[in-house]
Amino acid sequence: AGRQENRAPEPACTALPWETREKKPSREKACPPESAAAARQAGEMNKRRFARREDLDLSKAEFAVLKRLNTPDKIQTYLDAIPQNFEVGGETCLSVREVLSQRRALCIEGAMIAAAALWVQGEPPLLMDLKATRDYDHIVTLFRRNGCWGAISKTNHPVLRWRDPVYRSLRELAMSYFHEYCNKRHQKTLRSYSVAFDMRRLDPKTWVTQKKSCWDVGRALDAARHYPLVTKKQTKLLRLRDPLEREAQKLQDHRPPRRK
Repeated sequence: AGRQENRAPEPACTALPWETREKKPSREKACPPESAAAARQAGEMNKRRFARREDLDLSKAEFAVLKRLNTPDKIQTYLDAIPQNFEVGGETCLSVREVLSQRRALCIEGAMIAAAALWVQGEPPLLMDLKATRDYDHIVTLFRRNGCWGAISKTNHPVLRWRDPVYRSLRELAMSYFHEYCNKRHQKTLRSYSVAFDMRRLDPKTWVTQKKSCWDVGRALDAARHYPLVTKKQTKLLRLRDPLEREAQKLQDHRPPRRK
C-alpha cells in the first residue's frame, strides 16, 4: 500500500488551465443576481490567459513592476532583493499590492507576487504547497519550460530556494526539497505536496489588492489535494541533519531586526 501511495499519479489539474475541459452546469438553485454576476466574472477570469491591469485593479506603477518581471529568473531576482518579512507586528499574509508597497515578503507573499507576474506575462499563476510535519509549510510558484517544472521561491535561508525547470513531474520537483527541509531539531519534515493550484480560481481582490491579510489563500492551499512523498516506514529511517548542514542553514539573506 505504501508503494502505491508513493507512486500517486500527477493530478489532472497540472495541465495548463486553457487546455482543461469546461465544467458541466451545476444543478443547484440559481444564485442571487450579485452572486451570479460574481460567479460569471470568476469564470471569465479563470479562462483569461493574460492578466490586464484592469483585471488586477492595480495602479499603473504597480502593474509596471509586474510587467518588467517578464521571466522567472527576473522574478526570482526581484524576490531575493526584497527584505524578509519577519512579521514583527504579528503574523501576516500580505497581498501583492501590500508587498509592493511595504517591500517585505515571506514565502506565500513572494509566491503570490511571482504568480501575478507570470499571469501578466501570459503564464498560468500556479502555486504548490509543500506540507511538513512539526514544521512550517512552504509555498512555491510553479513554471514550465520544455515540458519540465521549475519553481520560484522566497526564503531567507540557503535552503528551499529556486529550482531550475528540469523536473519531469511535480513529485520530482517536491522531492528535490526533501533532504534540506528540516526543523530546529534537525529532523527532515517534508511529507507531501499539493496539486498545482491555479490562482485564477480566486478573485484577485482576495490576493492581489486585499488590504488585510489573505488568509483565504492559505486555507485554499491547505485544503487542496496533497500527495504523500514518503511512507511511515520510510520516515523511521530518516537521519538527522549532520553538523555541517546545521551550520550552513544558519546563513541568511536578510538579518532580523534587533529586539528592543
